[in-house]
Amino acid sequence: MARGSRRSPTAGGRPDGAATRTGLLEAAGAVFAESGFDRATAKEIAHRAGANAAAVNYHFGGIELLYADVLAEAHRRLVNYQVLARAVSVDQDPKDRLRRLIGLLVSVVRSESSTSWPAKVIVRELIAPTPHFEKLRREELEPKRALVFSVISQIMGVEPDHPLVAQVALSIMAPCFMLLIAEKRVTEVLTPLDRARLSNEALAGRLANFTLGGIAQLMAMELGR
Repeated sequence: MARGSRRSPTAGGRPDGAATRTGLLEAAGAVFAESGFDRATAKEIAHRAGANAAAVNYHFGGIELLYADVLAEAHRRLVNYQVLARAVSVDQDPKDRLRRLIGLLVSVVRSESSTSWPAKVIVRELIAPTPHFEKLRREELEPKRALVFSVISQIMGVEPDHPLVAQVALSIMAPCFMLLIAEKRVTEVLTPLDRARLSNEALAGRLANFTLGGIAQLMAMELGR
């Protein structure tokens, strides 16, 4: 049986409705980050938000729809579409746009936001996907994926739906996911990075050079260039 009602949330007429909804979203983010979707309860979320027990159902239509909204909001806070679009739209050279894109991703996963509830919620979803992934995919992942694929395809001289474009995108995202998912104490042991000497800019530059070198090899081997 579904956890919570599926009815559409009503707008309501109370002047504090928007503030209550925002408070519930923040509280839910913290609860989902700590407990995961399966163990979170609408009662606990409402309690933390200082709202009544029916507030989750009233404002979001149930805990499932609230979780879907939290997922989308979490990814939006980590990697905002407008910020990403600006990062890849300035230079004529797509290689420079790729470098800027990788720099943005590195700055996100190495910032303090990587320990915030948005990062923890996304990490939980990546490790143990729930059936409520669709809103995140549709509203956040697909538009951002299109931007990344466009830059890569321009570098390679192929269409964005070419299979090699997805392979290159994976090689870009994989180290960023590793840095985001693994606890800092784990990455410091397995892949020690001297932060005092290896700045975000230096790490992003190395990842970009690695990616561009890989693209050149792929083009030489599989595209006959």
